Amino acid sequence: MHSVESIAAEIVRREGGYVNDPDDPGGATNHGVTLGTMRQLGLDLTGDGKVDARDVKALGPEKAAEIYVRHYFREPRLDLLPEALQATVFDMQVNAGSNAVKILQRLAGAFGFPLEDDGVMGPVTAGTVAEVMRLAPDHLVDAYGIARRNYYYRLGDLRPASRKYAQSRDGGKGGWILRAEEFVAERFRLTRAEHDARVAAWG
Repeated sequence: MHSVESIAAEIVRREGGYVNDPDDPGGATNHGVTLGTMRQLGLDLTGDGKVDARDVKALGPEKAAEIYVRHYFREPRLDLLPEALQATVFDMQVNAGSNAVKILQRLAGAFGFPLEDDGVMGPVTAGTVAEVMRLAPDHLVDAYGIARRNYYYRLGDLRPASRKYAQSRDGGKGGWILRAEEFVAERFRLTRAEHDARVAAWG
């Protein structure tokens, strides 16, 4: 099991540097940390009394990793989860906020343990997920990764501007799909043909 810090460092590496993509609802981003997050945290790195894109550009990788560990792992209490799930849920929390826990809560329901999908990792959710893990230790992590993948595809279905994150320029798997499948056993990863069939309606 990797440490939380090593997982955060890997997320920073994967996210890359400064980007301000008009199709990204998060706006200006550096190492995956958005301008909205920095404003929420009051990170005025330039010391000019306001938090804007210049502060995003000034964000270093070490500070970004620190933000992830504190605000996307410890504060959401993802440490309450079984260790085998922590990396993938943490990665999803960084990418999709409370939807990470909502996906897990809905997945528990699919396993026969209904939970309110409020996106909050409290003792009820943690205890229920632990029970699902006890009963299906060889399935839950893969099932969560597949649910993540489906979440990304649905975003592409609903929002054409987001399809470039799920589909590469050559039509193959985009970053979102590859990211989800990093946490899925190889036998559950889609083939190129299966991916092509899933996005065929996108044109």
